[in-house]
Amino acid sequence: MTLEEEIAARVGEVRTDSFDLSFGEIANLHVSKELIIQPEYQRLFRWSLQQKSHLIESILLELPVPQIFVIENQDGVLELIDGLQRVSTILQFMEPGSIGMEPLTLDGCTLIYGLNGLTFSALPLSLRLRLKRSPIRTVVIKKQSQGFLRYEMFKRLNTGGANLEPQEIRNCSARMLGESGVDFYNFLVKLSEQADFAACADYLPQPDKDKKAAEELVLRFFAAKNFVDGFKGSVRDWLDNYMEDVLLGKQPFDMGAESEAFTRTMVFARQKLGETAFLRYRGESPTGSLPPAYFEAIAIGIHGNLDEIKNKSSDSLRANITKLVQSEQFRSVTGPGANSKEKLRTRIQLAATALLAAV
Repeated sequence: MTLEEEIAARVGEVRTDSFDLSFGEIANLHVSKELIIQPEYQRLFRWSLQQKSHLIESILLELPVPQIFVIENQDGVLELIDGLQRVSTILQFMEPGSIGMEPLTLDGCTLIYGLNGLTFSALPLSLRLRLKRSPIRTVVIKKQSQGFLRYEMFKRLNTGGANLEPQEIRNCSARMLGESGVDFYNFLVKLSEQADFAACADYLPQPDKDKKAAEELVLRFFAAKNFVDGFKGSVRDWLDNYMEDVLLGKQPFDMGAESEAFTRTMVFARQKLGETAFLRYRGESPTGSLPPAYFEAIAIGIHGNLDEIKNKSSDSLRANITKLVQSEQFRSVTGPGANSKEKLRTRIQLAATALLAAV
């Protein structure tokens, strides 16, 4: 097949339609539940008050506003997949009750200062109608589109943007594949809430927790367990590629067996090493937040040797891991510049050796 034929064969696999919707229509669709905003797509209202106010100001001044993307579900309901900040700002301004928010009071408008301090109801009728009737280009991904191409479209729309973090993009992209993707997303969420893991992951910085870092650690466990050969220097690409391969059936993944492996590992880690199992140490004291490279090394070291170390004493295991993470050898394969397949393998092996040496 020639390059032209290969491209031609794929053209049309994603069916789309484009038209203008007024902001009033968007608000009505949302109120009537014909336009759904899934909370796992993007955290609502990450925009600052000034950013929200600038959007309202831009619409009233008839300045260009970027298009939004929605996906058509099997029942015809539209689901927003890109443009949430714009839509949620409009809803908070025009229909705050529909999203359970206080009415938006404009502040920070820099072109029309008279807008500052006003709510939607305080605007003159002519401006309220102008806002409601202002259009925004809307691209609809039709329900007939192939799941994989819908998945790719969502991922490419959001990769590199400021709205979503890497794990959020993975979670949302998974939904584009239908039930199998939703199941895998829910699987990661459920394991991230597992009590022993959650206690250890509580040492993640709060901003990272907000960006789904706990779910990313769960995914990282499985990637380090099953996909070391796929690591080529970028953690983001490694996790993207592993999750995609699982979702598309290119990597075997038995949810029952994998869940048991993760849970047994985390139960052991908390019971034997404590909730600070994956932290840095200074002397005998844990310090700082949870480094993902420490987590993957120690967690996989435990998983790969669980039968051999299950009866070793907690004191000895803790002492060996505490010594390990302060060693120059371990630091050399976990610090800056440590993103290579060889160093990933080495830090896992160092953790395994330290655990096996306990008594």
